Amino acid sequence: MRPVMRKIAVRLIVCIALVSAVVFAYRQHASISPTTVALTFLIVVLIVSAFWGLAYSVFLSIVSTLALNYFFLPPVGAFVIADPQNWFALFTFLVTAIIASQLSERARREALQANQRRKEIERLYGFSQQLLTTENVPELLNILPRFIVDSFGAEAAALFVPDRRDIYFSAPGAKELDAERLRSTAGRGEPLIDFKRELCFTPLRLGTRTAGAVGLSGANLSRETLEALGTLIAIAIERTRAVEKLSRAEASRESEKLRSAILDSVTHEFRTPLTGIKASVTTMLGDDNLELSHRHELLTVINEEADRLNHLVGEAAEVAQLDANQVELHPSLHAISEVIDRAVEEAKQRLADHPVEIVAGNNLPRLYVDVDRITAVLVQLLENAAKYSAAASPIRITGEQSDGAITISVADRGPGIDDFEQTLIFDKFYRGKNERYRIQGTGLGLAIAKAVVEAHGGTIGVTSQLGHGSVFWFSLPVPRA
Repeated sequence: MRPVMRKIAVRLIVCIALVSAVVFAYRQHASISPTTVALTFLIVVLIVSAFWGLAYSVFLSIVSTLALNYFFLPPVGAFVIADPQNWFALFTFLVTAIIASQLSERARREALQANQRRKEIERLYGFSQQLLTTENVPELLNILPRFIVDSFGAEAAALFVPDRRDIYFSAPGAKELDAERLRSTAGRGEPLIDFKRELCFTPLRLGTRTAGAVGLSGANLSRETLEALGTLIAIAIERTRAVEKLSRAEASRESEKLRSAILDSVTHEFRTPLTGIKASVTTMLGDDNLELSHRHELLTVINEEADRLNHLVGEAAEVAQLDANQVELHPSLHAISEVIDRAVEEAKQRLADHPVEIVAGNNLPRLYVDVDRITAVLVQLLENAAKYSAAASPIRITGEQSDGAITISVADRGPGIDDFEQTLIFDKFYRGKNERYRIQGTGLGLAIAKAVVEAHGGTIGVTSQLGHGSVFWFSLPVPRA
C-alpha cells in the first residue's frame, strides 16, 4: 500500500474509533439526552476538521449521524426513526456538522496560508540580507542561485541575465530549469508556475523593465513571493552595478589625484637639482676666466645635484619593484646594535645638529634580516626626525624586545602629526600638508620603509601628538630557536 493510501486508511479508522468511543461512553448511562450526544459528536467533528481537513470531518459527520440514529434515537438498535421530529433533528445535526466542518477547514486553510506567507516573508528578508554581501556583479550572479536554494529550500535554482551569455546554476544537472524557459519567461514578463512538477519561473522586473529571469525546482512558492523574489534580485543586480560604476569613478578620481600628486612631486623635486646643474653649467660656459676655486664649487654643486637626481630615480624604481614583489631579500643573522650603528653612521651628516641617544640592550637576540635594507629603513626614520625637528633638539633611538619581536623606535621633538595624517603618512607620494612646500622630499621614503619592513614579516607605525613630537617604530619577528 502506498504511503498516501495508508495515511488515509489510518485516519478513517481513527474517525470510526472516535465515534465508537463516544458511543461506548454514553451507552453506559441510559439517561443521557440525544442532544448531549449530538453536541459531543459535533465537537469531535470540529476537532478532526481543524487538524485533518474537510474530507475527514464530512466522513465523520456521516458516521456520527448513523451512530446517533442507531444507538440513541428510538427505536434504538435500528436505522428507523419513529418520531418525525427526530428526522428533522438528525438532518439538522448532519447539516450543522458539515457547515461547521467547512468553516473550521476554511479557518485552518487561512491560518496555514498566513503562516506560509509569514515564513516566505522571513525568507525574503533573509535573502535580501544575503544580497548585500557582495559588490561585484559576476560574483553576485554566481552565488545568487545558491542563496535562493538555501533561503527557500529549493532543490535547484537557475538565473538568466540577458547581457550575460551563461546561465547561472546552483548546481550542475538541473535539466528541468532549461535556458529556453528562462528566456521565454524573461521575454513574456510573467511568472510561470507548474505545481505538479514543482517548477517556478519568474522574471526579474525592475519597474516596467525586465532584467532577466530566475527558475526554481522543488519549491512551491506563491505568485506574490515569486514576484517579490524577482524584484529583489533585479534590485540587487542593479545596486551592485551602480556600486561598481561608483567604485570605478572613485578609482578614476583617486588615480587622477595620485597622478597629479606624482607630477607635482616629481616636477618639484626634479626641477630643483636640474636648476642647480643648469645654473652651474651656464656659469662655467659663460666665463672662460672663472677662478679655479669657483669652478670647483660649481662642479661640486653639479656632482651633488646629480647624486640627488640619481637618488630620486632610485627611489621611484625601488617603489615600483617593491610593489611588484620583484625585490629579492638577502637575509642573514645580525645584531640589532649593528643595524643601529650603521644607520647612525650613514645619517651622521643629517644628524650633525642633533644630539642622538641610543637605548638598546646588549642581550637582544639577533635578527634574520637583509641588513642593508633594514639599515636603510632606520636611516629614513632618522633623516625624517632630523628634517622635521628644530636644530639642537634631541633624537632618541630605542631597541626593545616584546611579544616575540624586536621593536626599534625613533623619537623626535618635532611639530607632531595629527590623527588624520597618521593614517596617510606611509602612502606613496604623501607629504605633510604643512611641510610639503617647506621641506624637500618626494613622499616615497616612508612608503619604501613600510614595504621593506612588511617584506620581512614585520609592522611599522607612528605615534604622535601635535606639539610634542613623534615616535616612528617598526617591529621585526625574532627567529625561532
